[in-house]
Amino acid sequence: MRRGLIERDHRDLSVRRQCELLGLNRSSVYYAGADESELNLCLMRQIDKQYLKTPFYGSRRMTVWLTEQGYPVSRKRVRRLMRLMNLDAIYPKPRTTLRGVEHRVFPYLLRERSITRPDEAWAADITYVPMTHGFMYLVAIIDWHSRYVLAWRLSNSLESSFCLEALNAALAGRRRPEIFNTDQGVQFTSLAFTSRLEAAGVQISMDGKGRALDNVFIERLWWSVKYEDVYLHDYQTVRQLHQGLEAYFRFYCRARRHQSLDYRTPAEVYHGTHRRKMR
Repeated sequence: MRRGLIERDHRDLSVRRQCELLGLNRSSVYYAGADESELNLCLMRQIDKQYLKTPFYGSRRMTVWLTEQGYPVSRKRVRRLMRLMNLDAIYPKPRTTLRGVEHRVFPYLLRERSITRPDEAWAADITYVPMTHGFMYLVAIIDWHSRYVLAWRLSNSLESSFCLEALNAALAGRRRPEIFNTDQGVQFTSLAFTSRLEAAGVQISMDGKGRALDNVFIERLWWSVKYEDVYLHDYQTVRQLHQGLEAYFRFYCRARRHQSLDYRTPAEVYHGTHRRKMR
């Protein structure tokens, strides 16, 4: 059961142009997971919520937890669903494989470094977003210091193109980061992605394998996005999800005051505007 996002027979706008106007990857005309059973979609939603609380849970622990919640499932099923959701337990792992030249891994540059100003470091990550009858993948790029969301894109697959689109959107203005941090996912280690950063004169930083806390601020963003928006609205279609996220990110950047930012908004900190004094 797949539902269209855009008007295929629009008189004036092609499918490609409608996707561009909506800020969507063309693959997002349909949402993913429509062929999964209702039980699997329910399990994925439960896994997603628990993973935000205990990101160190692998498939074994997650299986035990689901069973305790009244979902007696096999570890094989949980492992498959977690892979589909692009989830991996967070703990140091031995390096057992070598990447090809086209997937060079860069060192982590932010350890013990204090980020004190906008554009000193940006970060990017991908997360699974549940919907009523399927799911999507969301990539976002944030300024590390201000938590300002610079760009985001949705896709129904984990192809690297939607991450590159988000990067191009973030770099479309005149501002550039000194350092750009990601995990070691193939979307971010791809030659197209790293070459774009190097061409812009940006230093590339990558988390240690299985160490999402190296990218802690965007992990906090995912918690906020899901608990303050996605889980509350249970979006039916990709169009609704896109519109909801657009409104939420506008609120998050321009209206949501952060205690860690001295009760300023990310936009105020990133753009250096004067904040209203708290009374």
